[in-house]
Amino acid sequence: MFILVTMITVAHIASGTIAVLMGAITFAVRKGAASHVNAGRVFTAAMGLSSFLGAALGLIKFETFYITFHAGVLGMTLVITGWLLARAQNGHLGAPFVVLGCINFLNTMGLVAAGVFALTLPDQILRGFAATDYFFLAGIAGVAFINDLAVLLRKTLSDRHRIAQHLWRMCIGFFIAAGSAFTGPGAGIFPEVVRDSGILSLPELTIILLMLFWLFRILFGRARRPLPTRP
Repeated sequence: MFILVTMITVAHIASGTIAVLMGAITFAVRKGAASHVNAGRVFTAAMGLSSFLGAALGLIKFETFYITFHAGVLGMTLVITGWLLARAQNGHLGAPFVVLGCINFLNTMGLVAAGVFALTLPDQILRGFAATDYFFLAGIAGVAFINDLAVLLRKTLSDRHRIAQHLWRMCIGFFIAAGSAFTGPGAGIFPEVVRDSGILSLPELTIILLMLFWLFRILFGRARRPLPTRP
């Protein structure tokens, strides 16, 4: 079991590191260009794998990494639905999107239940994580589920809204990966003086600010060329 956990952990960290690097590249290069599309493909694959392995690790080591299961499922559903939205033809989505939406709903309910149960404990901590941590992830998952419903209930989805949905899902997936690397478990590799300085929170803040910038530009800006499709 120790060897299995070690292998999963190493693969989880390696794929998560690749996801963070590729996510940074997708922000840096011209949107819709081949470099953006290729980096986005690698990010999706790496982030999906890292999330899957994180979820598996959360199940195997549930005594200490239980919340990692929910975070992994959330990251996986976000990037895969984001990828499906980018590839959607004429704004139409198929059965895989519906299945992922159902998984996200179940994950949201599981996070809410874990948070509520944590509140009943004397220290309000469930398996090493506070109730607020579960509710924070539940909030993200809940927003994703509401957007899943909004996308599915629309008869057609315009390019602007389709790419906006793609963008925020990928950015939040990137946010989760960066958080794990810089302010989560990965922060342990940095010297204490760096951890205490607050500088490790900057990547997450930068991702959110850039996400808001591009969302505003896509939804309210004047389109000068066709929006990218099928990465």
